[in-house]
Amino acid sequence: MKVRVYKPAKNAMQSGQAATKHWVMEFEPGAKKVADQLMGWIGSTDTRGQVRMYFETLEEAQAFAAKHKLVADIEMPKPRKLQLKAYADNFAFKRVV
Repeated sequence: MKVRVYKPAKNAMQSGQAATKHWVMEFEPGAKKVADQLMGWIGSTDTRGQVRMYFETLEEAQAFAAKHKLVADIEMPKPRKLQLKAYADNFAFKRVV
């Protein structure tokens, strides 16, 4: 069974880093999703798609996958580029309009 291990990206609607500190393990989809004819809901017979596990470190996630004989596909997080700006720069004399 394949699992995906990654660190979630920061949500565009938040300024903090609270939801990006843990590693997440998700199972790869095992069956395709189908629409219910009567209600129109999307469903699947694969219940592992509902499971999401959180780990403090990458090593814990790798150990869990090895213990349960899961093949882990690890996605390393991309480094953030910080653009440091000051509010006072909006009113600087050297500002180009």
